[in-house]
Amino acid sequence: MTETNQPNEFLPPSGTDAWRLFRIISEFVDGFETLSMIGPSISIFGSARLPATNEYYKIGLDISYKIAKKGFSIITGAGSSIMEAANKGAQMAQGRSCGLVIDLPFESEPNTFIDSKLKLRFRYFFVRKVMFVRYAEGFVFLPGGYGTLDELFEAVTLIQTKKIKPVPIYLIGIRYWQGLVEWLKETMLEEPCIDQSDLDLFVLTDDLDEVADGLERAYHDRFKLLKDQQI
Repeated sequence: MTETNQPNEFLPPSGTDAWRLFRIISEFVDGFETLSMIGPSISIFGSARLPATNEYYKIGLDISYKIAKKGFSIITGAGSSIMEAANKGAQMAQGRSCGLVIDLPFESEPNTFIDSKLKLRFRYFFVRKVMFVRYAEGFVFLPGGYGTLDELFEAVTLIQTKKIKPVPIYLIGIRYWQGLVEWLKETMLEEPCIDQSDLDLFVLTDDLDEVADGLERAYHDRFKLLKDQQI
Protein backbone atom coordinates (compact mmCIF):
# COMPACT_ATOMS: atom_id res chain seq x y z
CA MET A 1 0.00 0.00 0.00
CA THR A 2 1.26 3.48 -0.90
CA GLU A 3 1.99 5.75 2.05
CA THR A 4 -0.27 8.81 1.77
CA ASN A 5 1.69 10.93 4.22
CA GLN A 6 4.92 10.95 2.23
CA PRO A 7 5.97 14.34 0.78
CA ASN A 8 5.42 14.79 -2.95
CA GLU A 9 8.84 15.17 -4.61
CA PHE A 10 7.31 17.34 -7.34
CA LEU A 11 5.96 19.99 -4.96
CA PRO A 12 7.99 22.85 -3.46
CA PRO A 13 8.87 22.65 0.25
CA SER A 14 5.97 23.43 2.56
CA GLY A 15 5.51 27.16 3.00
CA THR A 16 7.66 28.20 0.01
CA ASP A 17 4.78 29.66 -2.01
CA ALA A 18 3.41 31.54 0.99
CA TRP A 19 6.77 33.22 1.62
CA ARG A 20 7.09 34.00 -2.09
CA LEU A 21 4.00 36.18 -1.75
CA PHE A 22 5.97 38.63 0.39
CA ARG A 23 8.56 39.04 -2.37
CA ILE A 24 5.79 39.58 -4.94
CA ILE A 25 4.02 42.13 -2.75
CA SER A 26 7.27 44.01 -2.13
CA GLU A 27 7.88 44.29 -5.88
CA PHE A 28 4.38 45.69 -6.40
CA VAL A 29 4.82 48.18 -3.55
CA ASP A 30 8.20 49.42 -4.82
CA GLY A 31 6.85 49.77 -8.35
CA PHE A 32 3.66 51.58 -7.37
CA GLU A 33 5.41 53.97 -5.01
CA THR A 34 8.05 54.90 -7.58
CA LEU A 35 6.03 55.09 -10.79
CA SER A 36 3.04 56.87 -9.30
CA MET A 37 5.28 59.93 -8.96
CA ILE A 38 6.59 60.23 -12.54
CA GLY A 39 3.51 61.66 -14.23
CA PRO A 40 2.15 60.69 -17.67
CA SER A 41 4.41 58.09 -19.23
CA ILE A 42 4.96 56.16 -22.43
CA SER A 43 6.31 52.61 -22.43
CA ILE A 44 8.76 51.89 -25.26
CA PHE A 45 9.65 48.33 -26.22
CA GLY A 46 12.20 46.78 -28.55
CA SER A 47 15.11 44.41 -29.02
CA ALA A 48 18.04 43.99 -26.64
CA ARG A 49 20.16 42.51 -29.45
CA LEU A 50 20.47 45.08 -32.22
CA PRO A 51 23.79 46.96 -32.30
CA ALA A 52 24.02 50.72 -31.89
CA THR A 53 24.85 50.91 -35.60
CA ASN A 54 21.43 49.50 -36.53
CA GLU A 55 18.96 51.97 -38.02
CA TYR A 56 16.37 51.16 -35.37
CA TYR A 57 18.72 52.22 -32.57
CA LYS A 58 18.74 55.76 -33.95
CA ILE A 59 15.00 55.62 -34.51
CA GLY A 60 14.54 54.53 -30.88
CA LEU A 61 16.64 57.46 -29.73
CA ASP A 62 14.80 59.94 -31.94
CA ILE A 63 11.27 58.82 -31.06
CA SER A 64 12.03 58.78 -27.35
CA TYR A 65 13.50 62.28 -27.57
CA LYS A 66 10.39 63.56 -29.38
CA ILE A 67 8.04 61.93 -26.88
CA ALA A 68 9.97 63.17 -23.85
CA LYS A 69 9.92 66.69 -25.29
CA LYS A 70 6.12 66.45 -25.17
CA GLY A 71 6.40 66.09 -21.38
CA PHE A 72 6.06 62.32 -21.08
CA SER A 73 8.27 60.14 -18.92
CA ILE A 74 9.83 57.19 -20.74
CA ILE A 75 9.61 53.63 -19.39
CA THR A 76 11.71 50.80 -20.88
CA GLY A 77 12.85 47.33 -19.94
CA ALA A 78 16.23 48.81 -18.93
CA GLY A 79 18.25 46.61 -21.28
CA SER A 80 20.65 47.35 -24.11
CA SER A 81 20.00 48.19 -27.77
CA ILE A 82 16.54 49.72 -28.41
CA MET A 83 15.84 50.09 -24.70
CA GLU A 84 19.14 51.87 -24.19
CA ALA A 85 18.37 54.18 -27.11
CA ALA A 86 14.97 55.06 -25.62
CA ASN A 87 16.41 55.80 -22.18
CA LYS A 88 19.19 57.85 -23.77
CA GLY A 89 16.69 59.85 -25.83
CA ALA A 90 14.70 60.63 -22.69
CA GLN A 91 17.75 61.95 -20.88
CA MET A 92 18.84 63.98 -23.91
CA ALA A 93 15.43 65.65 -23.81
CA GLN A 94 15.84 66.21 -20.06
CA GLY A 95 12.84 63.99 -19.42
CA ARG A 96 12.38 61.26 -16.85
CA SER A 97 14.02 57.98 -17.85
CA CYS A 98 12.74 54.85 -16.10
CA GLY A 99 14.05 51.29 -16.45
CA LEU A 100 12.34 48.10 -15.28
CA VAL A 101 15.12 45.55 -14.85
CA ILE A 102 14.29 41.83 -14.97
CA ASP A 103 16.56 39.27 -13.30
CA LEU A 104 17.62 36.79 -15.98
CA PRO A 105 20.66 34.50 -16.10
CA PHE A 106 21.75 35.73 -19.54
CA GLU A 107 20.96 39.44 -19.44
CA SER A 108 23.65 42.09 -19.15
CA GLU A 109 23.57 44.94 -16.65
CA PRO A 110 20.98 47.71 -17.10
CA ASN A 111 21.93 50.47 -19.51
CA THR A 112 23.50 53.61 -18.08
CA PHE A 113 20.84 56.07 -19.26
CA ILE A 114 18.28 55.38 -16.53
CA ASP A 115 17.63 57.90 -13.77
CA SER A 116 19.03 56.40 -10.58
CA LYS A 117 15.79 56.87 -8.64
CA LEU A 118 13.75 55.31 -11.45
CA LYS A 119 15.63 52.03 -11.78
CA LEU A 120 13.49 49.17 -10.51
CA ARG A 121 14.48 45.50 -10.37
CA PHE A 122 12.04 42.60 -10.67
CA ARG A 123 12.25 38.85 -10.26
CA TYR A 124 8.76 38.22 -11.63
CA PHE A 125 7.77 39.01 -15.20
CA PHE A 126 4.11 39.43 -14.36
CA VAL A 127 4.79 42.15 -11.77
CA ARG A 128 7.06 43.94 -14.23
CA LYS A 129 4.33 43.79 -16.90
CA VAL A 130 1.89 45.51 -14.57
CA MET A 131 4.35 48.38 -14.18
CA PHE A 132 4.72 48.77 -17.95
CA VAL A 133 0.95 49.10 -18.27
CA ARG A 134 -0.31 50.74 -15.08
CA TYR A 135 1.07 54.23 -15.68
CA ALA A 136 1.37 54.28 -19.48
CA GLU A 137 -0.60 56.72 -21.60
CA GLY A 138 0.53 54.84 -24.71
CA PHE A 139 2.83 52.15 -26.04
CA VAL A 140 5.52 52.29 -28.72
CA PHE A 141 6.94 49.10 -30.20
CA LEU A 142 10.10 48.97 -32.25
CA PRO A 143 11.51 45.76 -33.77
CA GLY A 144 12.16 43.07 -31.18
CA GLY A 145 11.94 39.37 -30.42
CA TYR A 146 9.72 37.11 -28.34
CA GLY A 147 9.71 39.47 -25.36
CA THR A 148 8.60 42.41 -27.47
CA LEU A 149 5.85 40.32 -29.09
CA ASP A 150 4.72 39.14 -25.67
CA GLU A 151 4.44 42.72 -24.45
CA LEU A 152 2.69 43.83 -27.66
CA PHE A 153 -0.04 41.21 -27.46
CA GLU A 154 -0.41 41.75 -23.72
CA ALA A 155 -1.17 45.44 -24.34
CA VAL A 156 -3.51 44.70 -27.25
CA THR A 157 -5.37 42.04 -25.26
CA LEU A 158 -5.85 44.28 -22.24
CA ILE A 159 -7.35 47.02 -24.40
CA GLN A 160 -9.43 44.59 -26.47
CA THR A 161 -10.94 43.06 -23.33
CA LYS A 162 -11.40 46.50 -21.72
CA LYS A 163 -9.21 45.62 -18.76
CA ILE A 164 -7.35 48.92 -19.21
CA LYS A 165 -8.30 52.26 -20.69
CA PRO A 166 -7.83 52.52 -24.49
CA VAL A 167 -4.52 54.20 -25.25
CA PRO A 168 -2.55 54.45 -28.51
CA ILE A 169 -0.30 51.60 -29.61
CA TYR A 170 2.24 52.37 -32.32
CA LEU A 171 4.35 49.87 -34.23
CA ILE A 172 7.37 51.66 -35.70
CA GLY A 173 9.06 49.93 -38.62
CA ILE A 174 6.73 49.07 -41.50
CA ARG A 175 9.33 46.77 -43.09
CA TYR A 176 9.71 44.82 -39.86
CA TRP A 177 6.08 44.56 -38.75
CA GLN A 178 4.29 44.33 -42.12
CA GLY A 179 4.47 40.52 -42.34
CA LEU A 180 2.91 40.10 -38.90
CA VAL A 181 0.14 42.59 -39.68
CA GLU A 182 -0.63 40.83 -42.97
CA TRP A 183 -0.85 37.49 -41.13
CA LEU A 184 -3.29 39.01 -38.64
CA LYS A 185 -5.44 40.23 -41.53
CA GLU A 186 -5.17 37.26 -43.88
CA THR A 187 -5.24 34.44 -41.33
CA MET A 188 -6.62 35.49 -37.94
CA LEU A 189 -9.26 37.82 -39.37
CA GLU A 190 -10.27 35.42 -42.15
CA GLU A 191 -10.76 32.42 -39.84
CA PRO A 192 -12.24 34.55 -38.04
CA CYS A 193 -10.39 34.60 -34.70
CA ILE A 194 -10.45 38.40 -34.37
CA ASP A 195 -12.76 41.20 -35.49
CA GLN A 196 -11.93 44.01 -37.89
CA SER A 197 -12.09 46.43 -34.97
CA ASP A 198 -9.25 44.55 -33.27
CA LEU A 199 -6.94 45.63 -36.08
CA ASP A 200 -7.70 49.25 -35.21
CA LEU A 201 -6.10 48.89 -31.77
CA PHE A 202 -2.65 49.69 -33.16
CA VAL A 203 -1.09 51.88 -35.84
CA LEU A 204 1.78 50.82 -38.12
CA THR A 205 3.95 53.74 -39.20
CA ASP A 206 7.44 55.07 -39.86
CA ASP A 207 6.41 58.68 -39.20
CA LEU A 208 7.91 59.63 -35.83
CA ASP A 209 6.10 62.95 -35.66
CA GLU A 210 2.81 61.13 -36.19
CA VAL A 211 3.63 58.96 -33.19
CA ALA A 212 4.70 61.78 -30.86
CA ASP A 213 1.83 64.06 -31.87
CA GLY A 214 -0.69 61.22 -31.68
CA LEU A 215 0.37 60.28 -28.15
CA GLU A 216 0.13 63.90 -27.04
CA ARG A 217 -3.27 64.39 -28.68
CA ALA A 218 -4.71 61.20 -27.20
CA TYR A 219 -3.52 62.13 -23.72
CA HIS A 220 -5.03 65.61 -23.87
CA ASP A 221 -8.29 64.26 -25.29
CA ARG A 222 -8.56 61.74 -22.47
CA PHE A 223 -7.66 64.36 -19.86
CA LYS A 224 -10.34 66.70 -21.26
CA LEU A 225 -12.91 63.87 -21.24
CA LEU A 226 -12.17 63.06 -17.60
CA LYS A 227 -12.40 66.74 -16.69
CA ASP A 228 -15.74 67.09 -18.49
CA GLN A 229 -17.10 64.04 -16.65
CA GLN A 230 -16.31 65.66 -13.32
CA ILE A 231 -18.31 68.80 -14.12
